[in-house]
Amino acid sequence: MIREVLKMGDARLLRVAEPVTEFDTPELHALVQDMLDTMKSLNGAGLAAPQIGVNQRVVIFGVETNQRYPDAKPVPYTVLINPIVEPMFKMGMAAEFMEEGWEGCLSVPGMRGVVERYFAVQYRGFDQFGKEFEREASGFHARVVQHECDHLDGVLYPMRIRDFTRFGFTDVLFPDGNAPADD
Repeated sequence: MIREVLKMGDARLLRVAEPVTEFDTPELHALVQDMLDTMKSLNGAGLAAPQIGVNQRVVIFGVETNQRYPDAKPVPYTVLINPIVEPMFKMGMAAEFMEEGWEGCLSVPGMRGVVERYFAVQYRGFDQFGKEFEREASGFHARVVQHECDHLDGVLYPMRIRDFTRFGFTDVLFPDGNAPADD
């Protein structure tokens, strides 16, 4: 079922979400399916449960090909519950290396802004069946994970913007229609 996505300004988006304590339940499977239906209907790359008014630590994400992200590498479809996200160390270089990238959000429709994020992260958590897993991600994949997991702590991407000259309505910032991918 496609759910309404809450928009910035709704106080429910500012709450810290509660951990999931029961896995592989009909309610959790229905929530994940509703999130997937909603994300796909809006051509999104990810969605957090708080964005549809459910105060639980559940995010989904995944992109194969998407016109909103034409240069993005595929991100595997993932259900991530009770996530822990940490910066990574790789090839002798600290992943505290940050990079700027344009972001948008289904809860902030029609707007884009430049946000600094960790380039590489390691994340772990559970799927909806309660199976624990761990992954490494970099680039767009890492940005999507960090963006979605921020929602679980009541953080929307505009709260991370440092330079408001690079934040605004997509059609004003990019009148030729060539908005960069959210990466």
